[in-house]
Amino acid sequence: VQLVESGGGLVQPGGSLRLSCVASGFTVSSYAMSWFRQNTGKERELVAFISRSGGSTNYADSVKGRLTISRDNAKNTVYLQMNSLKPEDTAVYFCMRPGIPNLWGQGTQVTVSS
Repeated sequence: VQLVESGGGLVQPGGSLRLSCVASGFTVSSYAMSWFRQNTGKERELVAFISRSGGSTNYADSVKGRLTISRDNAKNTVYLQMNSLKPEDTAVYFCMRPGIPNLWGQGTQVTVSS
């Protein structure tokens, strides 16, 4: 059972990235899923949430209108489309499946810099 994130990288301010989180060992359609981010020395921050059905999403105020969470149940994958990126979006991004304990991926680094 694991989550594997990919799609991070170095991008200029105003640019875009799409992060992927591929699940194995379980079916993502059975769970609400979330994306978090963390910078060195800071607490992990909830960025986006998608309900089990996909019909409900929520975002941190700092990313509303710029980031979009989605899911493709056929591919057992959750995505985070990131547009109009800012330097303050620089962080390691993690996807998470709730549980006891929560299941985390290894993270993917996003760096926004000119």
